[in-house]
Amino acid sequence: MKKIKLLLLLQILIFVTFLSSSRASDNLDIQATYGKGDHSICVATGSPGSLGLLKALAEPFCTTHKCQVNWINMGSGESLEALKAGKVDMVMTHSPEAEKKAVKEGWATKRTLLGCNEFYILGPESDPAGITKAKTAKEAYAMIADHQARFFSRGDNSGTHKKETAVWEMTGIKPDGPWYIITKDFMGPTLMRADKEPGYFMVDSSTFFAERSKIKNLKVLFKGDPVLINIYHGMVTSPERHPRLNYGLAIKFMEFMASTEGQKIFRQYGTPQFGVALYNDAEYAGKWDN
Repeated sequence: MKKIKLLLLLQILIFVTFLSSSRASDNLDIQATYGKGDHSICVATGSPGSLGLLKALAEPFCTTHKCQVNWINMGSGESLEALKAGKVDMVMTHSPEAEKKAVKEGWATKRTLLGCNEFYILGPESDPAGITKAKTAKEAYAMIADHQARFFSRGDNSGTHKKETAVWEMTGIKPDGPWYIITKDFMGPTLMRADKEPGYFMVDSSTFFAERSKIKNLKVLFKGDPVLINIYHGMVTSPERHPRLNYGLAIKFMEFMASTEGQKIFRQYGTPQFGVALYNDAEYAGKWDN
């Protein structure tokens, strides 16, 4: 009788372990699926998905490996939370300090440099804060705050929001008041709102070039500060923490993105559609990656 109870308890423990380690991506909104096959991975990222870079990378990979790549549309903060919880296999993020912390804590692994773009500060052509005279991003932000000029923040813990917060911290200013508008939205919608109202907004260069035909009231008023270089890394889940996830396929996709073929896609993506490449490759990004 005792043996039967022990066996029953063991079966329950095994079942609970299976449930806790299985993917919870069924609860996530899959924005798009690329490729066909019996095996799949879920990749969480923001702008690289919405601008089509992830699709451009996934399609040749899936053709070779007879698999599927599911895109989960999340900013860097949410992407990292999903990776930690075992809801996705892989992330493409631009939040270096949070990424390093994830690797140190052991729930993310194989952090790989993929490429970069940069941030531009857009604003009305009239430039009420006068940031075209600024020499650094820190100075531009301070001028906006000093004039209490309308400024849009995503405020969503995304990589863009983290970069914005870092620049504000450099100024020693904690932005607050009716001039500082928090949208809690993605890059594209926030950009369109800033253009409509209008106000200052820090946008990544990839989104700017992809959406510039729609922008009516904003201009690039500041760029070029090395602080505004926006570096992307890929990371995969820890197989020890989440053994039920498709670690092997995620690693292969990561290796593909970092390969000669993948890097060619990175540095050429966008040229036919927008007349300019939307991203720089890892070799260029390495100049700025600390």
